[in-house]
Amino acid sequence: MRSLHFLWIGCVVGVLILATSSDGQERPITIHVGTLLDGKGGVQRNTTVVVQGSKILKLDPSAANPTYELSTLTMLPGMIDVHVHINGHFGKDGRADNRDETSAQQAYYTAENAYATLMAGFTTVQSVGAQSDVDLREAIARGTIPGPRILTSIEQINENSGGPDQLRQIVRRLKAEHADVVKIFASKSIREGGGQTMTDDQLVAVCGEAKTQGIRTMVHAHAAEAIKAAVRAGCGQIEHGVFVDEEALKMMADRGIYFDPNIGLVLQNYLRNKPKFLGIGNYTEEGFAYMQRAIGLNAAMFKKALATPGLQMPMGTDAVAGAHGRNADEIIARVEGGQKPMDAIISATSLAAKSLNMGSTIGSISPGMEADIIAIEGDPLADISALTRVTFVMKGGKVYRNTK
Repeated sequence: MRSLHFLWIGCVVGVLILATSSDGQERPITIHVGTLLDGKGGVQRNTTVVVQGSKILKLDPSAANPTYELSTLTMLPGMIDVHVHINGHFGKDGRADNRDETSAQQAYYTAENAYATLMAGFTTVQSVGAQSDVDLREAIARGTIPGPRILTSIEQINENSGGPDQLRQIVRRLKAEHADVVKIFASKSIREGGGQTMTDDQLVAVCGEAKTQGIRTMVHAHAAEAIKAAVRAGCGQIEHGVFVDEEALKMMADRGIYFDPNIGLVLQNYLRNKPKFLGIGNYTEEGFAYMQRAIGLNAAMFKKALATPGLQMPMGTDAVAGAHGRNADEIIARVEGGQKPMDAIISATSLAAKSLNMGSTIGSISPGMEADIIAIEGDPLADISALTRVTFVMKGGKVYRNTK
């Protein structure tokens, strides 16, 4: 038995030696690709990406004998979704009500969501937010389970969270707990009409304190007045905006506030899975009628947003139970709604990274960036649905999928 133990150790050591060069460095991984979209609008043909450890070392068109030959595929940076609820799932009874589950059951469902999201080519997501996101974030970072890089708000703030002083205290606590962003509900759900809920003073307190603490803010807001109040309060990103008007759109553009409209996945997912949600909380027949109408309202809203000069729209889905792994549906909907394919791709790569204050780390394929790389079958500039045909996924220099 002892001899087998030493044999196993010897095999492991041998593998480690083979995987490193003479100076102790991991050997570079080379990936040859037919077409490369760099995430910032650039296109290259017939080139090779050289990966050293977790980083992109260089692009070398002359490199030979690649580790991975992907000459028939299109390469992009790992995609980014700036708004998900990674723990949302249907339980063993097929319903979205998970109150009777154990923490272990919830953890396994969440791990499944993370895996499905990564396999779909999304290497970073922002989950807003649940306390369980923290443990998931750390487990993925340790390499314990496969999944996208997780950023989280840990919890959510609304009009019932307290007065201005209490809200400032909450922001300081979230900062101490290593939240990546503060998630704020400034309006009702679209299932309840979307009217403003938080006062201007509350919004000023939260977003002002967050700015002092150096932490980003994102605001759930449907009503135009709620959006304007959040912008005036100095909040950093607005979500949804079904009832946004031209004045609010211009305010966001002029002040550099990000706008994430969520037009192509979340409502469609609710309607597709109506029996699994109906009767839980505000998922009523009236609520579903609101969501059905909101799809058409979203289409008109997105056209207005596209027509607003300088408006920055990173890609987020608000993915909940039933939607994880289908995140690219949002990008497809944007193109169908009038956005140029390259702009839609940028919204899910370098612009999304910029909105997370991670533009120098992820979101593009260039030397020094994290080696978050995916490859797909087809040309998404001609057929945006190609983004759903992911065959290769690398995150931080580690290959998680290679099915070509």
